[in-house]
Amino acid sequence: MQLNDKIIIITGASSGIGETAAVLFAAEGANVVLGARREKRLQQLAKRINDSGGSAAFLAGDVRTEAYADGLVQLATAEFGGLDGAFNNAGMMGETVPVPDMERANWNEVIATNLTSAFFAAKYQIPALKKRGRGSIVFTSSFVGYANGGMPGMGAYAASKAGLIGLAQSLSAEHGADGIRVNTLLPGGTRTAMSGDDAEIHEYIASLHPLGRMADPEEIAEAALFLMSNRASFVTGSALTVDGGISIRL
Repeated sequence: MQLNDKIIIITGASSGIGETAAVLFAAEGANVVLGARREKRLQQLAKRINDSGGSAAFLAGDVRTEAYADGLVQLATAEFGGLDGAFNNAGMMGETVPVPDMERANWNEVIATNLTSAFFAAKYQIPALKKRGRGSIVFTSSFVGYANGGMPGMGAYAASKAGLIGLAQSLSAEHGADGIRVNTLLPGGTRTAMSGDDAEIHEYIASLHPLGRMADPEEIAEAALFLMSNRASFVTGSALTVDGGISIRL
């Protein structure tokens, strides 16, 4: 079991990649601490994991608030005795409009949800990991804003996701000597609630990928599992593209 007895926080755990990763990590032996805004969905997921022989606790809240980042670490410590890693996966796309037409409120919300939340997460997760003498942090970034992945109408999203890569690189340099690895995961188009259910849009997105399809959440979760596990023991400061080749085509 790749995560046997590891204690791992997962945000954005109420659906999509986060939910899938929670089930996978628990099946691989992790004690998972689930975070998202939708308390009922978290409660159902925690029950599903616990009923299947896994170990899960949850705390509903908003990743844009510093107190919530602290609360997730406190829950991990109180419930399981510490923290070994975190998959900081919560995020949003926001409005897809050109920057001159974008409202400041949209910019602020996207940056707060995708990037400032990562700052809060690291601020509280890293001291807890240092107490264990090791650990792994993974942020969910995107091919958008990386390499050739520019897309119109996604200025705030691209800026926030590119910012995560820079943050992870800085953190990996600062805390490598503490035994802490920090990486970003860059999914391509993935079939989740965020991608909607419009078949024509899905077909178009799929056509952008050299593999000719969108990813299933399980495929992205497996990549996150690798980064969280000891199999990635010499991987830090990396931006791992799991994008079906879309970033080399755009």
